[in-house]
Amino acid sequence: MTETRTILIDGIPVEVDPAMTLIQACEQAGVEIPRFCYHERLSIAGNCRMCLVEVVGGPPKPAASCAMQVRDLRPGKDGAPPQVRTNTPMVKKAREGVMEFLLINHPLDCPICDQGGECDLQDQAMAYGVDFSRYREPKRAVADPDLGPLVGTHMTRCISCTRCVRFITEVAGAPELGQTGRGEDAEVTNYLGQTLGSNLQGNIVDLCPVGALTSKPYAFTARPWELTKTETIDVMDAMGANIRVDTKGREVMRILPRNHDGVNEEWISDKSRYVWDGLRRQRLDRPYLRRDGRLQPVGWAEALEAAAAALAAGPVAGLAGDLAPVEAIYSLKRLLDGLPEARTECRTDGAALPAGNRSGYVGTAAIAEIDRAERILLIGTNPRDEMPVLNARIRKAWLSGASVSLIGRAADLTYDYSHLGTDRAALARLLAEGAEGAHDRPSLVILGQGALRGADGAAVLAAAQRIAEESESGFLVLHTAAGRVGAMDVGFTHEGGLDAALAGAATVFALGVDEIDIPAGPKVIYQGSHGDRGAHRADIILPAAAWVEEPGLFVNTEGRPQLALRTAFPPGEARENWAILRALSGQMGAALPWDDLAGLRRALVAAHPHLAELDAVPANEWHAEPDGALGTGPFAAAVTDFYLTNPIARASPLMAEMSARASGSMDVAAE
Repeated sequence: MTETRTILIDGIPVEVDPAMTLIQACEQAGVEIPRFCYHERLSIAGNCRMCLVEVVGGPPKPAASCAMQVRDLRPGKDGAPPQVRTNTPMVKKAREGVMEFLLINHPLDCPICDQGGECDLQDQAMAYGVDFSRYREPKRAVADPDLGPLVGTHMTRCISCTRCVRFITEVAGAPELGQTGRGEDAEVTNYLGQTLGSNLQGNIVDLCPVGALTSKPYAFTARPWELTKTETIDVMDAMGANIRVDTKGREVMRILPRNHDGVNEEWISDKSRYVWDGLRRQRLDRPYLRRDGRLQPVGWAEALEAAAAALAAGPVAGLAGDLAPVEAIYSLKRLLDGLPEARTECRTDGAALPAGNRSGYVGTAAIAEIDRAERILLIGTNPRDEMPVLNARIRKAWLSGASVSLIGRAADLTYDYSHLGTDRAALARLLAEGAEGAHDRPSLVILGQGALRGADGAAVLAAAQRIAEESESGFLVLHTAAGRVGAMDVGFTHEGGLDAALAGAATVFALGVDEIDIPAGPKVIYQGSHGDRGAHRADIILPAAAWVEEPGLFVNTEGRPQLALRTAFPPGEARENWAILRALSGQMGAALPWDDLAGLRRALVAAHPHLAELDAVPANEWHAEPDGALGTGPFAAAVTDFYLTNPIARASPLMAEMSARASGSMDVAAE
């Protein structure tokens, strides 16, 4: 049972954990304490002094509530509970004085500041400041460092809260910012003029309580009160980060994180945050048919008629892409199940994910269990590129004392780890050592897709499961495609994998398949949102909505079903994925038994009940795959270019620039 202590906050008794800081205790009691430097996920800095409170019986001056714990309070007279006051004249005068000091050098350029309307400094100046200043000296000016194409700087506005420095150092693990100088000469800047290289750097824009750090692509495009805000789910990786998409009219203007302690906490990767410009470019907005070797625009009736004829012509292979929602995948499966010769497959990358064994293709652990892990074993994965926010969670566990081991390609993961080897031989050695090995009790085994893509992928999976079983550890499969787990859940697989599904096919129905080259020969029906690799190979193009343009269900890498909501509408004649498939089934004379999305979801949940448990991680019954013979050679990288992993990202000029910078093909230092 957790020890508690009674304290009085503004005369009201509250039971709190003695390890809490006073600011946390006040929050628990429902008392608002202003702050600039304090953030619950960062270390204590105590340098803004805005959170001052009065401690009765303490020093005759206000105390910083973020830096004092409840256990440090002295009891009152005759053993009475300690008292904290947040609304006394002393506190009011102290906060007004702090705010007056903060505004001495602040430029007060709110009308042209991108932070206007959602600025902590504005809000707290109104609530806790005064309407005058006694200072008439000239304001200081600070040079703006170049942090790269993502984060804009206006450092004259900086109040030296150091949130950005602490995030980059502690959470992102890339200490590229720091504070130099003292007193009036103190300033936050980058080291040696280098731009930021972390793929989590955009989070410092959210953390900045003033307009010193802003989103460079979003600058001067919209005000917060002009935007329509929709809470939805990110699909740039398989983590399923909770996000908010802000739209102005029909266009997505920015993407921000939402807090979800069980998934992404309150961070998102830079690709998730800045990929929105790819939603506007290279869009498919009308149906096309290939005639005389060229794709020509046609009407929906003609396109559906041609697609129905192609599906009736012979053996059909249905492929599901990385960003397809569960409803569309289930609709395609039901459509193809009515054909005499049809195969379906979602494992387009060749990963040996076992059909029907959810503990084998999802695992048994939740993402939040990383926080409590004592030992973590990574097999065939680079989580910094495959899932940056999850990698930050591993780093947090490492900072708390967890040991990390890696079997796979060595890389800078932002934390120290024991590199056990790069290939299957290292996995075999660890397996042979068993419970007597140096890594005898990993709390969590994380298996990447790079380990499952070889010819011996099933054997690698079996070996990883055995290690998890013998060490009584949690097991987590790290996916790279947002739609993959949902497709596996509805059984969108074929025995023998991709090659067996394509063998002898006269027609291939590619539902957003852009990561592979479909072989020559069969006629290809492509249904997707962007003119990417799949559309270039297609004979028939059915233009579909992107993930922000239709409601859809996605199951993340830990098996958690989450609902993405529509934030905008698809361009031109593009339609929602499920609606296209429903219309196609009617054209084929075998209409699917639903006329709206609600009916489709009722059928989906009836067939797969666990998908109705939104935001819950179902417990998966453990089934170990049979052992097999491990091959030779190193594990392949599942992600070779973090910024260009899907058609939306590849349509983004900003992601192309970031990819070029990351690959070193641009002279970043010269810029």
